[in-house]
Parts: sequence; C-alpha cells; structure tokens
Amino acid sequence: MMYYIYESLLACYGELHWWPAKTPFEVIVGAVLTQNTAWGNVEKALANFNGDLSPEMIAKTETTELAEIIRPAGFFNQKAIYVKAVTEWFSRYGYDVSAVRKEPLRKIRTELLATKGVGYETADSILLYAFGFPTFVVDAYTVRLCGRYPIAAGKGYEAIKAYFEEHLPPSAEIYNDFHALIVANAKRHCRKKPICTGCPLELRCEKVGVGLKDLS
Repeated sequence: MMYYIYESLLACYGELHWWPAKTPFEVIVGAVLTQNTAWGNVEKALANFNGDLSPEMIAKTETTELAEIIRPAGFFNQKAIYVKAVTEWFSRYGYDVSAVRKEPLRKIRTELLATKGVGYETADSILLYAFGFPTFVVDAYTVRLCGRYPIAAGKGYEAIKAYFEEHLPPSAEIYNDFHALIVANAKRHCRKKPICTGCPLELRCEKVGVGLKDLS
C-alpha cells in the first residue's frame, strides 16, 4: 500500500524535493519560523536578512533585534528565542554540517528535541532537510492522509513516523520526496474540504470522514 501511494503521487507530481533554501542553516531557521504560520510569511521573514543569514550573524544579534527581523513569521518574540537556541546547539559542532552528519541520528535527534522550541516535526525537518538524515517528517497533511485513506499508522507523531519508516527503505531521498508529494496533494486535492475528482489516490482511497457536504 505504501509503495502504491508513493508511486501514484510520484507519477502525478514528479520529484519535488523539498526544502527551498540556499544553505542548511537557512533550513534550520526556516524549520523554526514555519511553526504555526504559512510558508509565505517565512519567506518574508527570511528576506529581511538581506542575504546575511548565517549562524555567526544570529549568534551576535540581540534577541530583540532578531525578533524584529523575523516579525513577518508571527510569534516573533518566541521564535527569536528558539532561533537563538538552535543556533547555540549548532555551535557545539562549530557550525559544521559535516560534523553533525558524522554523529548517530538518534544522538542528534535527542539533542534537538532537548533544545528550546524544537518539537518532533521541527527536529525531523532539520535532520532530514538540513543534514540529510533518513528520518520521516510527519505533519498535519500526513495525519490527514492516514485518516482518510486510511493508513493504519496508529495515533500520535512517533507512531505515524515509525510506521512510514518501517514500510519504506531508510532513504533520505525517498522520505524527502514522499513528504513533499503528500503536501502537494493535500494542497491540490486532500484539503480540509477535499477535491477528490482527479486525485491520484481517488480509486483506492476510502475517504474516511468525508461526507457528501464536504464533496459538494
């Protein structure tokens, strides 16, 4: 089933390869800024750095000043603290991506989850998209897919993540692409009020919880 879903989405949308960023550190910052806001707001916040987004810059910038820079992302006072915290974590590795990649995935994930403002989704986004670790990212779109199709992945972030990883090869490339495909399909078809006609999963999807009013 998992391969059918992946292949069906891939045939429809092609390889998407998320995350849109120029550097791994921009991914790290973006993963924090995207919490509870639309990606368009994150792009506005990132643009305010005027091409000067680096861990060294974040480290030397006062929290209040940083908050003003990232204001478009919302919750900017909180997120400024979080960005400073994850930058401080990165400093333990000399801001060196290759140094992080040499460490075991479990160790780095534990460290990130112990960092202020970093939850499961943020940690796995950083691990996958910034450092290329094979860890599956679960978001609201993934949960929606599991419920509607349905996919018996269980309840809660860690259960769903484990299910996907058990049924797919441990590949950062596949995890990256699959997550991007789920997001793309959720925005086009599997919305809160779904547009099932034309969805690449329509033939096998059981549309659990989708009533006639949702489809009207």
